[in-house]
Amino acid sequence: MSKSARPFLYSACIVVLLDQASKFILAKALPLYGSLPVIRGFFNLVHIRNRGIAFGLMNRPEGTFVAYLLPIATLLVILLLAVLFIKLRDEGPRLTLGLGLVLGGAVGNLIDRFRLGEVIDFLDFYIGSLHWPAFNIADASITAGALWVAGNLFIAGPSKGR
Repeated sequence: MSKSARPFLYSACIVVLLDQASKFILAKALPLYGSLPVIRGFFNLVHIRNRGIAFGLMNRPEGTFVAYLLPIATLLVILLLAVLFIKLRDEGPRLTLGLGLVLGGAVGNLIDRFRLGEVIDFLDFYIGSLHWPAFNIADASITAGALWVAGNLFIAGPSKGR
């Protein structure tokens, strides 16, 4: 395995393993729609299912269109990430790590979609009655990876070869 591929593949694999293990444990420990306070007034573990995309967007239980669209879109994103990795692998681990985080998150949620037809979300942050939509490790990884890549591209600027 090439040196540039390691951060990409390792980070993706770690995210998938952590995401799937956490969802498995949570689904066994909490009934659907159950809630467990962790930090009162700020953070709960919850067990909800999301047919939409990250943070509950497009979560429509009656929508079969979304149920078909999202796995196809996710597969296209995975293909795009592979192409981006090939194009940016010479930029070093600072970019490939972020791409790997996005890939791992996409694969983690795709596994849920194929296995369950929906995604398990369980991290619930809130202050009083203001709730951030529940999410999971895959969602957090996609967000962190995208910010990591964007930040590195912004800070580093265009390379000489582009």
